[in-house]
Amino acid sequence: MPRRRLWIGIFLFCLSMINYMDRIALSIAAKPVAEEFGLSSVAMGYLFSSFVWGYTLFLLPMGFLVDRVGAKRMAGWGILVWSVATAFTGAAWNFASILSARLVMGAGESTSNPVTGKVVREWIPTSERGVFTAISNSGSYAGPAVCSILFAALIGVVGWRWSFVIAGGIGLLWLVAWLVWFGDPEKVSWLSEQEREKILNERAEKGARKELPAQQPTGGLLTMLAAPTLWGIALTQGCNVYTQYLFLTWLPSYLQATKHLTILKTGIFTAVPYAAAVVLCILFGRLSDAYLKAGGVTGGRRRNLVALALMLASVILVVPMVDDIGLLVAIFALSLTGIATTTSLNFSLLNDLLAEPRNIGKAMAFVVVGGNVFGLLAPIVTGYVIQATGNYDWAFLIAGLLLVSGATIILTMTRRPITAEVKPALAAA
Repeated sequence: MPRRRLWIGIFLFCLSMINYMDRIALSIAAKPVAEEFGLSSVAMGYLFSSFVWGYTLFLLPMGFLVDRVGAKRMAGWGILVWSVATAFTGAAWNFASILSARLVMGAGESTSNPVTGKVVREWIPTSERGVFTAISNSGSYAGPAVCSILFAALIGVVGWRWSFVIAGGIGLLWLVAWLVWFGDPEKVSWLSEQEREKILNERAEKGARKELPAQQPTGGLLTMLAAPTLWGIALTQGCNVYTQYLFLTWLPSYLQATKHLTILKTGIFTAVPYAAAVVLCILFGRLSDAYLKAGGVTGGRRRNLVALALMLASVILVVPMVDDIGLLVAIFALSLTGIATTTSLNFSLLNDLLAEPRNIGKAMAFVVVGGNVFGLLAPIVTGYVIQATGNYDWAFLIAGLLLVSGATIILTMTRRPITAEVKPALAAA
């Protein structure tokens, strides 16, 4: 049977890739930007963190809008806003202007994860949810891998300002393709009837909890917040994303400051571990689906794999004890693989345990907010750590300890499904 739904995976992969290309662009350009504006490590920490502020602030509203308006329109508006903001970063004239551009970019990017959760829930059969989420999430590692080399080369040819303009244009190309080809599986003309029937019949696991009728009221996010599982997934995401943003914002500067690499060589050594994470993340996503094939999707067995991935990521704890650049790159590759796998499996676990699909946008937004509260602190805390200690050792140790904490949280706090049902008496009131 044709698997044209793979195009949905490609769309989501590219959306995530462009998202993270635009995020890491400033990290690659950090040296010329800091020199031009005379910025300290603390100032750069705030600048690195700034896009997360807008991102986190708008996540919950965007989650509600994705559930209400739909994935197609919200993804379109989101990438339009963040691509234009990325291009305008190249026109910055001081710290405040580049900070403002990054804030707007983050606000636009806040649509991406709720959109992904919505699209996966509507398009992907339960038995393929892990691998499709992994494909989507691996784009967030392909983006830095591609951008680390491409952006470093562009800076050398056209300078950092025009490099941001080019980066913004890539997102607009994705937008055109999205508006032309994407739609609901019930309606798109390019999907065969046989595959359409499979998608619609296998959205939920056979024998899973029956979903609520469309007319029956649900309590939404406030009711879901009573479920410890939602908090556990969000806190786990936070412990994971802290390290992800440490890599995303400070890894190029770490390599330049401690290994004395040029911008181009920094791009290459940054790209390698991200590229490895792309391949291994998809592989682990496929293995997770195989692990759950015999059952256990709605029971939350995927949490065991999340914990294993977090422990793999915690290999970052040994970084302060390693000097060899080749071994460091291998450690970074393993840690990034664990981080990437945790994110995709954690999002899949949310879909597994969420009883009501109408709330996926809101639930996904809440989990991503939890992650980004931690994530926005990572660049700032690291800046202060570098200023106080003169090295990066404690930055890596803090990140590793959080990863171990995340493994404990996911195993203990995600034992029950997430529901948002309104009791009849409450609904009548």
